Amino acid sequence: MGAKDLNFYSMLFAYLLLLIPIGILYITKVKLIKESILSVLRMSIQLGLVGVYLKYIFEWDNILLNIAWLFVMIIVSTFSIINSNGVCKRLFFLPIVGALAISLFFNIAYFNFFIVKISDIFNAKYLIPISGMLLGNSLKGNIIATNTFFDYFKNREGEYFFTLSLGASREEALKPIVKESMKRALRPTLASIATIGLVSLPGMMTGQILGGSIPMTAIKYQIAIMIAIFSTMAISIFLVILFLKRVSFNKFDVMKKYIFIKGEN
Repeated sequence: MGAKDLNFYSMLFAYLLLLIPIGILYITKVKLIKESILSVLRMSIQLGLVGVYLKYIFEWDNILLNIAWLFVMIIVSTFSIINSNGVCKRLFFLPIVGALAISLFFNIAYFNFFIVKISDIFNAKYLIPISGMLLGNSLKGNIIATNTFFDYFKNREGEYFFTLSLGASREEALKPIVKESMKRALRPTLASIATIGLVSLPGMMTGQILGGSIPMTAIKYQIAIMIAIFSTMAISIFLVILFLKRVSFNKFDVMKKYIFIKGEN
């Protein structure tokens, strides 16, 4: 037996709950009311359209259509990473798409074949939702990692040049920046992993329990998905930074200045 459906009045009460945080924002004069309403409205429209679309994707279960949907997810994530940094789209689009695609396809194939053990690893029922969890969580880490990487050159570029002046190679001079970027990106996920079960019951586990699975089965799936999320995040961050190092500098080991010029986007 699946989770109980939510009728019109149930959803109405859900939206009425939004009045509480909006009231708090109004009382405290925090200028986020419009943004909050627009965000919830955008979420509702997007999820509504995705719900309709996924209904047919699950029915058709076409491998080419399934993979095409994954690339749509990857491209949207890529633009999110690029826009969060305000950097040149034409320079970073392909490297970031490549990094996200490699990490996602490796981990989803591994998860479906070795862990879930389904014969068709591109089955839409497993491929789309699990890929969404892997990519959605790794997106946060990649935004933190790239922000850290580029902020360093916006604010502390002198330290990089000083290291180069001492005779270090570009790779050696970038090593502390890479370490800091990865550390900041991975720490929130590690903290979340360490507190799951004590502080929160995560989404996949809750969804499976509501869907009728016994708690122990839901727990096994949650453990597996959290490890897969961490793996996807670590691989994608490593590859994104690796590719950034390749395309961000000129032959004199100086970061290309037009990277941050909006007119080049």
